[in-house]
Order: sequence, then structure tokens, then C-alpha cells
Amino acid sequence: MNINAVFKFLTAFLGAFYDQGLARIFWGIIGIFNYKEYKEALDSTTAGFGAGEWAVSSIFIILIAAILVAIIWFVVFLLRKMIRLRRNSVLPQDLVEECANLKHQIVRMSAEKDRILGMRVSDIGFQDGDEEGGDEKKVKEGESRFYKLSEIDALYENYVDPVYDDEITLEGFCDMFRSFACNRMKLFYEPRVIRLFVAGMATTRLLILQGISGTGKTSLPHAFGIFLQNPATIASVQPSWRDRTELFGYFNEFTKRFNETQVLKKMYEATWNRNIYLTILDEMNIARVEYYFAEMLSILEMPSRDEWVIDLVPSGWPSDPKHIEKGRFVLPANMWFIGTANNDDSTFAISDKVYDRAIPININSKGVSFEAPYTENLFISFDHLEAMFKSAMQNNQVAPENLRKIDELDNYVIKHFRLAFGNRIVKQLKEFVPCYIACGGTELDGLDYVLCNKILRKFESLNLAYIRDEIDGLILYLSEQFGEENMTECKDYMNRLKKLF
Repeated sequence: MNINAVFKFLTAFLGAFYDQGLARIFWGIIGIFNYKEYKEALDSTTAGFGAGEWAVSSIFIILIAAILVAIIWFVVFLLRKMIRLRRNSVLPQDLVEECANLKHQIVRMSAEKDRILGMRVSDIGFQDGDEEGGDEKKVKEGESRFYKLSEIDALYENYVDPVYDDEITLEGFCDMFRSFACNRMKLFYEPRVIRLFVAGMATTRLLILQGISGTGKTSLPHAFGIFLQNPATIASVQPSWRDRTELFGYFNEFTKRFNETQVLKKMYEATWNRNIYLTILDEMNIARVEYYFAEMLSILEMPSRDEWVIDLVPSGWPSDPKHIEKGRFVLPANMWFIGTANNDDSTFAISDKVYDRAIPININSKGVSFEAPYTENLFISFDHLEAMFKSAMQNNQVAPENLRKIDELDNYVIKHFRLAFGNRIVKQLKEFVPCYIACGGTELDGLDYVLCNKILRKFESLNLAYIRDEIDGLILYLSEQFGEENMTECKDYMNRLKKLF
């Protein structure tokens, strides 16, 4: 088939399409506005009309006019919409150009800021190119760039360890604290919550108290600090927190001083004695935890405490505090971080990275009041508390039969839910459960808690519609392995998941 034949074929096809379709539609729309035909129709049919017929005709004429006006208005409305959308639409290239323009402005403003700061430094007498050791000359003679930490050195220069009450057991410790909180502070906690809190301290340096507002999440570690005669440090997390400087502070290059936070001051103080220190990260998820606490999460995972090192400044000065060597600071082993978290629209979800390294404790109910005798404060050392933890781990090891069941449960969850426990969770389980038993709990209750809050919690990140049919099977599997009356927290949690559909 040659080109002429193809051209004639397309002409015939498109011409028929135009004649039979588009042309008729076009001329039909034009014909709607042919007022001459309307006039001729009226002239030819209204010669003998009476009053009633004229009234009916007038109504029809008004309706037709209204329809024409509506069509015109609709067309105008569509055209205006199209013009407005076209005017407001931003092409990707426009966005790229706008971003480039903003970056250019940021660079220009940063250069202007540096110029102004340079003028300010020059005004107060700081000159570049000082001789070696010139940075120290920018701090007054004999002063430390760590002002608050140096005060701690002076305070503890002649420090002598006090007499500690190191004769108590973990169970007695939990009972005594619960009575103290009730009688002295009017705070009421279930024994299980206290056991979880203390056993969590044996497992990790980061605990997360979460639940509805007003259930005593912040009050629990606060009362614990008062009970141990060493009040907790409260760091109120702000939405702007994005890096570690919010916790430790930062070195000011212009004043050559380190702006220490209260958290850093307490951490440094903890290196001077064997007391138990708590730092409360209040409303910890109002900012991204994995941003401002990222370095701490990594360091506290190191197996040796000698590796718990923070680089505060690039190099050391002779006037630095005694426990800061070459600008480096070893985190104290006797300090715990207790985060409180609310789950609402004003907060961020806590990532798995944080949950895996922490012990979460759910406090979702208000404590029921009870009577307790007057209880004195307790003053125990970190050494004794750690010794109690180690003794509990040796004397209350998880039964081999239960470890075998946990291993089989791991295989079941991998097969049916595509999730695995991981070595970290198994290690935490072997540390947490023995201490939970020593605090007065049972082995199966401790296993139930760890499985629910460290493993099953991950189900929330899965497609619930996908796992719905598998939940009943897992509940039945737990009953077969551990007994119908056991693992109630896991079963209740999975039944709540089913209700989300």
C-alpha cells in the first residue's frame, strides 16, 4: 500500500468521524442559541393562542432562557477554574529553581553571619593566629572551660564514701519502695510495675514508661530518686531537640567555654561516687528520640564499659576537669535514663531501634490506694544493686525447657509472621526474667512480659489484614506450649489487635 492510498484511507476515516460525530455535536451546540428559529416557531404557532396558552408558553420560554444562561455560566465557570489552576500550578522545574534560589540566600546569609561574628570577636580582643596554647589564653588565667564540672571536682576533692544500707534483697527493695511511695508521697503502684521497673534497670540503661497521661509515669522515677536520697534529674525534652548537644551541651568557639547542661553535670558527678543516679527524659518522644539520643544508644550497646566514651571536645587542656581526659568522658555505669512517652498527635512514634535497646513499661491504669506503714529512705550503693542483679541472674536462670519453647516460638513467628527475635532480645530475656523473679515475680510472668512488649509489639508495623488469620493460631500455640492460664498479657494484646479491623 503506497502513501497516497494511506492518505486517502485516513481522509475517508477522519472525514466520516467528523461528519457523523464532531460536526453534529458542534452545530448542535450552536443551534441551541439560534434565536431566529425560536422566533419563527412562535410566530407560526401562537396566532390563535388565548391567555392560558400564552401563560404556559411564557413559562417554557423562561425555562429555556434559564437553561441557556446556566450553560453559559457553567462554561465560564470551567474556563475560570482552568485559568486559576494553570496560574497556581508549579512545575517541578519551578520548584528546583526556587530551592536553588533559597540555598543561594542561605549561603549568602551564612557568610554575612560569619562576617558579623568575626567583627565581634575582633572587638573583644580575640585574634586569629595565636601562638600554641593561645586558645587557653582566651579563658581567664586558672579558669576551666568546664565551669560546672570543675565545681564538682572542688566539691568532691575530699569526698569519703558514706555508710550504705547494703543488706537488703531485691524483693525487699521493691516492697520497701512501694511502701515509701504510698506512705510518704501518696503514689500508688501495683507490685508488678515496681518489679518491672527494677528488673528493667538490671537489663538496660534506658527504660521507657509509656501510657495515658496522668498515671504517674514521671512520678515513678522521681519518687525512686527521693527514696534513694538522690533526686532524679529531669530533662524536659523540647520539640527542637535534634542532636546530642541538647543532652551534653556544646563548646563555644568564640568564648572558648563549654556550655554544660544539667544532665552532663549530673553525669560527671556520678563518676565521683557510687550512688544511683536517674535522669528523666520527660516527654521523650515530643522530638525524635533517635536524633538526640542516637549516640547514647550506640555507646550503651558496647559490651565493655570502658568503651562507653563520649568525645566532648577535640583535645584536652591542662585545666580540664579531672575525669575528662584528652577531651573524652567515660559515661558512668551508675546512671540510668528513664524516658516518659505519651502516644498522641503531638508526639513522634518511637522507632524499633529505640525500643529494641530499651525496656518499655506500660502504665495505663491509675493506681489503687492502699495502706502502707511509714517507711524510711534507703541509701544503697550502685555496687550492691549490681551485685544483687548478678546474683539473681545466676540463681534464677530461665529454665532450659522454657528456653527451648522460646526458640521454637521464634521459628513459629518467623514462619507465620516473617519476624525474628534477634540475639539482643534473647540476651535481655535472660537478664530480665531472673531479676524479675528475684523481685517477687514468676518466671512465666516475666517471659510473658518480654514476649509481649519486645516481640509481639512489632506486629503493629505489619499489615494487620495480612496477619489477622494467623493471630488465633498463635494464641492457640501459646496455650499449648505454656498452658491455657499463662501468657495472658500476650493473649490480651493479640485479641486487642484483632479488634483494630
